[in-house]
Amino acid sequence: MNDENSGSGYVTGGEYTRDSTYIPDRITADGTSGWPAEAGRYRLVAARACPWANRSIIVRRLLGLETAISMGLCGPTHDERSWTFDLDPGGRDPVLGYERLEQAFLARFPDYDRGITVPAIVDVPSGAVVTNDFAQITLDLSTEWTAFHRDGAPDLYPEKLRDEMDEVMQQVYTEVNNGVYRCGFAGDQRAYDRGFERLFTALDWLSERLAGQRYLMGGTITEADVRLFTTLARFDAVYHGHFKANRHKLTELPVLWAYARDLYQTPGFGDTIDFPQIKEHYYVVHVDINPTRIIPQGPDTSVWLTPHGRESLGGSPFGDGTPPGPVADGEAVPADHGPGGIGHR
Repeated sequence: MNDENSGSGYVTGGEYTRDSTYIPDRITADGTSGWPAEAGRYRLVAARACPWANRSIIVRRLLGLETAISMGLCGPTHDERSWTFDLDPGGRDPVLGYERLEQAFLARFPDYDRGITVPAIVDVPSGAVVTNDFAQITLDLSTEWTAFHRDGAPDLYPEKLRDEMDEVMQQVYTEVNNGVYRCGFAGDQRAYDRGFERLFTALDWLSERLAGQRYLMGGTITEADVRLFTTLARFDAVYHGHFKANRHKLTELPVLWAYARDLYQTPGFGDTIDFPQIKEHYYVVHVDINPTRIIPQGPDTSVWLTPHGRESLGGSPFGDGTPPGPVADGEAVPADHGPGGIGHR
């Protein structure tokens, strides 16, 4: 069963529940986990279409880990078995030599029968998956890979804020990141109605929180902002229509819309977003929701580049640090897949 094919979850009594069992292994600075942080040893396998994987792409870029951890990208669509490397020449990842991410999971667990999910980190020498625990992966990139961070990298998980951050991120996860899926995969009207109310109650709470501060934890970007952003970036393009999360569009929620544009226009965020891949993924893979597989032409994504005005709240996205440099060679989103390109057809 695939992560995005059914949200890696199941429906009972009409309610959607996400299967949150992942490979718990961690890559650590001291190597006591059995997987030491070593430059060049691991490959992050992600997909631009997937919000959970998009987090890891953003964090890797913000921290400047491109030279320490290589990245392989799967295409936006897949079948029941696995994400595939159909964007690469010959349909094979050039480093791992695999056609399917499934091969990395089976290289470690021959009888693996859970979801083949992105993001996943693969040990290149053995070709075996290390972990697919998306929430822990990004935190570990911040805390266990510090020896390989770029100069000026932001502290995305500040120790003094962690207790409050963990609470905020849990709320964002259950009510927003997963909340849109609770609407989209609801099995009956009652479950959908409950999910809808929970989602927009949370969005209203976030609007209130962000009305007087630039970012979720104050004046600088943290992991909490990364986690919220990947859902907001997909909201009008996918969740509003496809998942019936349609009380308001993001563009109709003034505070959240300005906040999302602020992040989008910050290096490391918008330059990881591929709107055509996002739409193709959801509308083609979720055949139970969209059996015709017709991909909508809208919405117009050029609005992501309009002024947001959030500078008036003060703060600085990177605090005492600096923005990441240019996107690494070979990792740029095609120019016509961003605002003003084919993403708004």
